[in-house]
Amino acid sequence: MENKNTNLPNNLYLFIWHFLKPHKLFILLFIFFSIITGFWALINSYLLKYIVDSLNTLQLNIDNTASIIFWPALFFIINFEIHNISWRGISYLNYKYQPVIKNKIISETFEYVHKHAHQFFLDNLAGKISNQINILADNVERIVHQTPQHLIRCAVLLTATFITMHYVHPKFFCVLLAWLLVFLTFSLRASTRLVSLSEIHADTESMISGKLVDSITNNNNVRIFARRLYEVSYLREPLLLTKKAYQIKEIFTIKLNYFEGVSISAMLGLMLYFLIQLRAMQKISIGDFALILGLSIEICNIVWWTMDQVNDLNKAMGKCKQSLSKLLLPLEIQDKINAVNLSVTHGQIVFSEVEFHYQDTEPLFQNKSVTIEAGQKIGLVGYSGGGKSTFVNLILRLYEVTGGHILIDHQDISEVTQDSLRSNITMIPQEPLLFHRSIRENISYGKIDATIEEVIEAAMHAHAHEFISKLPQDYESLVGDRGIKLSGGQRQRVAIARAILKNAPILILDEATSSLDSLTENYIQESLWKLMQNKTTIVVAHRLSTLLHMDRILVFDQGRIVEDGSHHELLEHNGLYKTLWDAQVGGFLLDKED
Repeated sequence: MENKNTNLPNNLYLFIWHFLKPHKLFILLFIFFSIITGFWALINSYLLKYIVDSLNTLQLNIDNTASIIFWPALFFIINFEIHNISWRGISYLNYKYQPVIKNKIISETFEYVHKHAHQFFLDNLAGKISNQINILADNVERIVHQTPQHLIRCAVLLTATFITMHYVHPKFFCVLLAWLLVFLTFSLRASTRLVSLSEIHADTESMISGKLVDSITNNNNVRIFARRLYEVSYLREPLLLTKKAYQIKEIFTIKLNYFEGVSISAMLGLMLYFLIQLRAMQKISIGDFALILGLSIEICNIVWWTMDQVNDLNKAMGKCKQSLSKLLLPLEIQDKINAVNLSVTHGQIVFSEVEFHYQDTEPLFQNKSVTIEAGQKIGLVGYSGGGKSTFVNLILRLYEVTGGHILIDHQDISEVTQDSLRSNITMIPQEPLLFHRSIRENISYGKIDATIEEVIEAAMHAHAHEFISKLPQDYESLVGDRGIKLSGGQRQRVAIARAILKNAPILILDEATSSLDSLTENYIQESLWKLMQNKTTIVVAHRLSTLLHMDRILVFDQGRIVEDGSHHELLEHNGLYKTLWDAQVGGFLLDKED
C-alpha cells in the first residue's frame, strides 16, 4: 500500500524504484559496464582458440610464430584492460551514488516513521525501530549496488556461450541447456525457501536488538534491583531462537550448495566425454576443445558464484520485506489532501459530541461536549484512568476521535495539518525526555532559530540558568540519553524553558512542577503564571493545590466530566472534588481504591 501524502511505497520493488528513479543515468551506465564485463571470458576463450589452432596447423618458425601470436596477445591485453576499466567504472558509480541513495532511504524512512501515531511507538521498542531502518538501508544497498552487476555479467556470458557452443557443435549446447535448466530450477525454488528462513532469522535478530536497548536503557533499574544475572538469563531464550533460526538457514544453504556442486561435476564430466569423442572423430579442432572446456569451467564458476549472489539477494530481499512490513505500516492518522494550516487567533477549544475508545476496549468518551473559552485556565482532575490524559491527547490529535469533532477557533482539528496544530500547542509533560544533545539544542527545540540570548532568557525565566551556568560547558553541555545526566528537577526546568521559548497560544501542563522542590516550585509557578497570560491553558493535576487560581476545574470520572466549576464552587458542591480534596495527604491525590 502506498501512502499518497508521503509517496513511500511498502512494496519492495516499488520502494527501490522510488529511490533509483532520479538516477536514470547511473542505471544505464551501470548496466552498460556490467554487460561489458560479461564478454571478457568469451573473448579470452576465442583468442585462446585462435592461437591454439594457428599453432597447431601452421609450419612455424620464430618469425611467423611471433607475427601470429602478436595480435591475439595484444587483443588479450586490451580485452583485460577494458574489463578492468568496466569494473572500475562500476566501482566509481557505486562510490558516487551509493551513499546518496542510502542516505535518502534512511532519511525518508525516518521521516515516515515519525508520521506514525502515538500508538505505534507504544507498541514498538525504539531500538527495534532504528535497527529496522538500518537493516532496510543496508540490504537495499546490497540489492542495488552489489548483486546486479554479477547477474548481468552472468546473463551476458550465458547467452554468448550458448551461441558459441551451438556453433561449435549442438551437443555442447544441449548439455549446457539441460544442466542449466536443472540447476536453476532447483536453486531458484530452494532460494524462495531461503527467503522465508532469512526473514525469520532477521526477525529474531531485530527482537534481540530491541531487548538489548530496552535493558540498557533501564540500566539503573538493573542495578537498583540487582538483576544483572536475570537480564542475562532474560536474553537466553531469544538468543537460542536466533541461534536455531541461523542454524536452520545455514544448513539449508550448505545442502543447496552441495547439490549445486554435484550438478557442476556432472556437467563437466559430460562436456569432457563429448569433447574427447568429437575430437577423436576429428569433428572439432584442438582450439574448439580448449574453447568449450574453458567456457564450461568459466560458466560453472560464474553460475555457481551468481547463485550465491542470488541467495544473498534473496536474503537481502527477505530482510527488506520484513523491515518494510514493520516500518511502512499504513499511517493511522494522516493529514487530509486538502488540509490547511491551523490559524489560532483566540484559542477557544470545543469538544462537540466527541466519542473515543482505545483499540479493543470499552468506549471512554461518549457524546462528550465541553467548551473551553479563549484565554481560560482550566484544571483537569480525577482518578487515574478517568480520561484526563486522553482528553489532552485528543486535543493534540495523538489519537483520532471515533465520533464527533474537536474545534479550535471554529476549525476542526481533523481538517488542519498535524504540524500546524501542534505548533500552536505547548505541552510540558510530567516526565520530560530530553535529546542526547546540548542543553542549548534542547531548549531551542521550542524555537529552532532562537539566538543564544533568547535561550538564556528562557532558561532564566525557568530558573534553569543557575544550574546550567555551573556546568563545565554551560549551555553546550550534553545531557546524556533522555537527559540522564540531569536530575529530574533540572530536566523539568529545561523542558519549561523550551516551552517558554516556543510561546504557543495554547498551553498544556501535565503536573509540570511535580519533580521540583518546594522553593524552586514557587519560583517556577510564578514563571508559569506569566507564561499562562493571554493563553488558553489546560493543567492536568494530581496536586490539587496547584489549581487554586484556575478559572475552571473539570472533574473526570470514568470518561465523564462529573463536575465543572472553580475551586470554591466545587468545594461547596460537596461532590467528588470535595472528596478528592479531603483525601489529599501532603497535597497529593490518592488513587480511587484508596
